[in-house]
Amino acid sequence: MRVHIGTDHAGFDVKAVIVRVLQAKGYDVVDHGAEDYDSEDDYPSYIIPTAEAVVADPGSLGIILGGSGNGEAIAANKVRGVRAALIHSNETALLAREHNNANVASLGARMHSREQVIDLVLAFLATEFSHDERHTRRIQVISAYEESVADR
Repeated sequence: MRVHIGTDHAGFDVKAVIVRVLQAKGYDVVDHGAEDYDSEDDYPSYIIPTAEAVVADPGSLGIILGGSGNGEAIAANKVRGVRAALIHSNETALLAREHNNANVASLGARMHSREQVIDLVLAFLATEFSHDERHTRRIQVISAYEESVADR
């Protein structure tokens, strides 16, 4: 599976660890930056390209990191076709995939230890969408709205 990853300065150090762990587990990881630590960089510069890459690469998933993960989720969800979920526990990681078919996980690098971030990422990536009719129906409603807004 291909995993697209992006972060600003807040998640810069943990991103390097995530990339190494995922590659060791056989994931094809595409790093969308930041390439260098810059305490003044802006998360949309990395998050939006990461989200766009997920949409352009069917079957892939995305991992985005920031201080809290909130702004990153907001930015990613501006990209048509992205369903980014703020992940803060194993349960939210599982439900984001099982119920919402989230294709991007947003995590707060300042909210968790490195080990917790790794565990949350792995839980998200290992979980499949349930394909339950009620969840599929709800996602279709969201997608239809997204399409109608894009046509305006």
